[in-house]
Amino acid sequence: MRLHRYPFKAMGSLCELQLYAPSPAAADRAAAQAQRELQRLEAVYSRYRDDSLVTRINRSAGSAQGIEVDAETAALLDYAQQAWQESDGLFDISSGVLRRVWDFKAGRLPTQAEIDALLPRIGWDKLRWDKPRLWLPAGMELDFGGYVKEYAADCAARVCREAGLAHGLVDLGGDIALIGPHPDGAPWQVGIRNPRDPERAIARIPLAAGAIASSGDYERFMDVGGRRYCHILNPKTGWPVQGLAGVSVVAEHCLIAGTATTVAMLKGADEGPRWLAALGLPYLCILPDGQLLGSAKPSAE
Repeated sequence: MRLHRYPFKAMGSLCELQLYAPSPAAADRAAAQAQRELQRLEAVYSRYRDDSLVTRINRSAGSAQGIEVDAETAALLDYAQQAWQESDGLFDISSGVLRRVWDFKAGRLPTQAEIDALLPRIGWDKLRWDKPRLWLPAGMELDFGGYVKEYAADCAARVCREAGLAHGLVDLGGDIALIGPHPDGAPWQVGIRNPRDPERAIARIPLAAGAIASSGDYERFMDVGGRRYCHILNPKTGWPVQGLAGVSVVAEHCLIAGTATTVAMLKGADEGPRWLAALGLPYLCILPDGQLLGSAKPSAE
């Protein structure tokens, strides 16, 4: 059984399917089905498309009728609500409005006044969610970008399994969902990016099942006055996280792993590792000086 690799771009990331299949045709079929599923999800949940459901949700803000959503979106909203509750409000899909003042390509920090003007538009507790209908207050919007890519990795892996494959993985920009281990049962060796040298791995974590997601201050950032400001923004303050350079979490589902990494980054170097330890999921935290903390058992590079 040969390994077939399919690199592509989706959801703003470099992606790859690595599929073991009994024939090239079987691998091609599974890869095509998985990529169609990813295209479907991107069309529904991309904030950059005028015809997406997310755009329609945000355009409904302030309306008395609200908007009714389908079962898949309702499940994602239920998940967002639960994550908001369990993270003490740090995981908040209404915080995307902050991108209006944070432009990491510009190299300019927003003023506190600019941030303060947006903070009243943030807060899951300010919207009304009565499944299947959602009401957004005027001026608020939702952004599924903080977790839909991880959800998509899980969906693509499921599609491959339904196509008859039992060995392989889905890699969406470093968020990885396993279809299954190598055919001989050996685990995949997942490289963890070095936040200060992202083209190299700082460690590798063996993974035979489930998923792993990573987050860090190296994805989108700017350095101003000798300080790094990254794209992970605290919904309560409007400012980027500080303290941890990177976090990787192993879980049964990539969606759960990705949420955990984001919340840990938001909680910072003191609270983040303790919160992950209490959660009981294998994790690896990377401090700005390169020190590794966590319960996952990596092999250092």
